[in-house]
Amino acid sequence: MDTLDEQLARIRSGDLKLYALEKLMPADTAVSLRRKYVEVETRADLSAVGTYSIPIDRVVLRNIENMVGCVQIPVGVAGPLAVRGEFADGTFWLPLATTEGALVASVNRGCGAITWAGGADVRILRDGMTRAPVFAADSVVHAVNAARWAEDNLLLLKRAAEETTHYGELTGLTTYVVGTNLFVRFLFDTKDAMGMNMATIASEAAARLIEEETGARMVSVSGNMCCDKKPSAINVIEGRGKSVAAGVFLPDDLVRAAFKTDAKTLAEVNTRKNLVGSARAASFGFNAQAANVVAAMFLACGQDPAHVVEGSNAITTVDEVPGGAYVSVSLPSLQVGTVGGGTGIATQRACLSMLGVAGGGKNPGDHAKAFAEIAAAAVLAGELSLLGALGAQHLIKAHQMLGRGAGV
Repeated sequence: MDTLDEQLARIRSGDLKLYALEKLMPADTAVSLRRKYVEVETRADLSAVGTYSIPIDRVVLRNIENMVGCVQIPVGVAGPLAVRGEFADGTFWLPLATTEGALVASVNRGCGAITWAGGADVRILRDGMTRAPVFAADSVVHAVNAARWAEDNLLLLKRAAEETTHYGELTGLTTYVVGTNLFVRFLFDTKDAMGMNMATIASEAAARLIEEETGARMVSVSGNMCCDKKPSAINVIEGRGKSVAAGVFLPDDLVRAAFKTDAKTLAEVNTRKNLVGSARAASFGFNAQAANVVAAMFLACGQDPAHVVEGSNAITTVDEVPGGAYVSVSLPSLQVGTVGGGTGIATQRACLSMLGVAGGGKNPGDHAKAFAEIAAAAVLAGELSLLGALGAQHLIKAHQMLGRGAGV
């Protein structure tokens, strides 16, 4: 058995490949050796990232390469939050992973107001993961003919796609022609998985059939019309993942008690800040801090954090109505899952278990939909609290007490 110094020397010489250590030794040993090598090379003390509680045998195979340890993020809870959805109907404690002081306190205040008001009404409007291969055609006519073939042969494409998956279903497609470029935006029901890998594999199978039948050449299985992990109007308009809306009516006395302001002020702050301000900035997000809440829930619950880009494409509305205000959030592209990806890591699975949605649902897809409804209600809580703080001119005071960061 080589000594530590001998192993480090072998890595340095290239005889022992840094990325292949798990094939030669237990996962914990491999991670420890790799961390020691990086410490020597960088002269950094990595002992803090070497302390972790999660079992990593699965992690090094499915979630990360060249692992040296874990970065720990504090997790707080906000709640209880009453949610009246079609898949999530009850009271929930929200796990929020963040390093921003005041965020959990802010969401917690919003949760209290929503629960006092009887709960947030939440509905899923659309559900479907997209992938859009791009094809090269010989001419505009060729591209249009290939698009028409795809549109006319959904059942054939569905059969080809679904041969690659036990659970995924191809439910529709939309074509776009730009010169000699053809984009086919496939839409999949991915059940309890977020489904990006599932959709990609199935899309490639369907795309090969389009190639065979039309002669259009697939250039890339992703042509960016999907549109994955990038701000885009198509996801705001057409949706991607779960399109969810949540709303709550707050009586005047509750607005005054919880937020020290009134319905008229809430509506004005929202209109001038979230709507007019966002429009003037040409923002895709017409909200106060949706990304804060989406990111904190994603990190806690094992979601792909890059999908905060699409998940924060939220629109917040405040209607001043007789006796109070009706506040709502609409999230057109919230991409979540309860199986696959980071959801199987022990700490993230524990957070999903807090919400009662860990793993697959009794009916495939129910857990992911319930998670989306809870997340939308959480965003609503965050929006309410920040709008209230801005309306009452309390924001700076709160952050002076609890933290310096702010999603404003």
